[in-house]
Amino acid sequence: QVQLVESGGASVQAGGSLSLSCVAFGSTSGTYSMAWFRQTPGKGREGVASISFEGGRTMYADSVKGRFTISQEGDKKLVYLKMNSLKPEDTAMYVCAAMGRLWPSLDSELYPYWGQGIQVTVSS
Repeated sequence: QVQLVESGGASVQAGGSLSLSCVAFGSTSGTYSMAWFRQTPGKGREGVASISFEGGRTMYADSVKGRFTISQEGDKKLVYLKMNSLKPEDTAMYVCAAMGRLWPSLDSELYPYWGQGIQVTVSS
């Protein structure tokens, strides 16, 4: 079993920055890629960014390209999400996920392991 714990959520003004982190622990030997998703009552779940531990391949949603950066410390099963130029529409519960595939993906159906989520609020 793999457990995921997120940290770093907060409230910021539009235009500000935040960094989120997620650590996987437990039976992580088969964990090869991780991702950040976000959830809001109105929009449902949206894939934000994903990264593979092998090679550091990344994938981003169009809505965050150029503003968000995902990075990893694969040996520690740590993933970070650096969020710049935040907008009110980035307000959501951000949830970390992990899977056993080698390539990054924003398809939530591929991820068997999920964190509890952490709130990010961006005010105008």
